[in-house]
Amino acid sequence: MPCPSPSHAGAPRARLRRWLPPTVLGALLCLLIPEALAHGVAAGDKGFIQESSGVMLLPFAYLGAKHMITGYDHLLFLFGVIFFLYRLKDVGLYVTLFAVGHSVTLLLGVLLEISVSSYLIDAIIGFSVVYKALDNLGAFQRWFGCQPDTRVATLVFGLIHGFGLATKILDYRIAADGLIPNLIAFNVGVEIGQLLALAAILIAMGYWRRSARFGRHAYTANVAMMSAGFLLMGYQLTGLIVSP
Repeated sequence: MPCPSPSHAGAPRARLRRWLPPTVLGALLCLLIPEALAHGVAAGDKGFIQESSGVMLLPFAYLGAKHMITGYDHLLFLFGVIFFLYRLKDVGLYVTLFAVGHSVTLLLGVLLEISVSSYLIDAIIGFSVVYKALDNLGAFQRWFGCQPDTRVATLVFGLIHGFGLATKILDYRIAADGLIPNLIAFNVGVEIGQLLALAAILIAMGYWRRSARFGRHAYTANVAMMSAGFLLMGYQLTGLIVSP
C-alpha cells in the first residue's frame, strides 16, 4: 500500500487542531455543569456557617473565595463578558460593574433578609449566560437592529448574581453575632476569588486569541456557552415547578 503523501498525512492533523479547542470546551462544560446546577455555598460548608458565632474574618474570606472559584455559572458569565475585550481598561470596567452589583445585593439581601426562590434566581443566572453568548454572537443587532448597553446589562446581572448567594446564606441562617464583619470578609473573599479566576481566564484567552482560527472557534465557544446557560435554566425551572 502506498504511503500517504505529506499533504494527505497532514490533513487529519489539521482537522484535529481545528476541532480540538471546541471539543475540549464542550467536554469541560459537561463536566462543570453539575457544579453549576448546584450553585451557591457548598453543602459541606453549611454546618460551619450555621455554627459560627462572632467575628471570623479569615474563614469567611476563604469561603467567599472558594464560592467564586467553584461558582461556574459566575465564571461562565464573566468569560462571556470579557470574551471580546482586548484592553485591560475595558476588562477592569466590566468586571468592576459586575463586582459592584454582586456585592450590593449580597450584603443587602442578607442584612434585609430579602429571600427569593433560589430556583428562580439560578434560572435567571442561567439566562444571563445565554444573554451574553447571544450578545457576543451579534444576535441582538441582527434581530432587533440595536445593541443593548452591555455595561448596564453587566451591572444588572451582577445584582442578580449577588441575590443568588444571599438567598443561600439566608437559608443557612448565619449567626447575628459578627454578621456584618463576616459578610464583608465573605464578600472580599468573593472578589479575591474572582480576580484569581479572571487572571487564569485572561491568560488562557491570550494564548487562544493568538491562534489564526480564533474567529471560527469563537462562534463555537459562544454556542457551547449558550447551550450551558439553557441547560442551567431548564434544570432550575424544573426544580421551581416540582418543588413543594
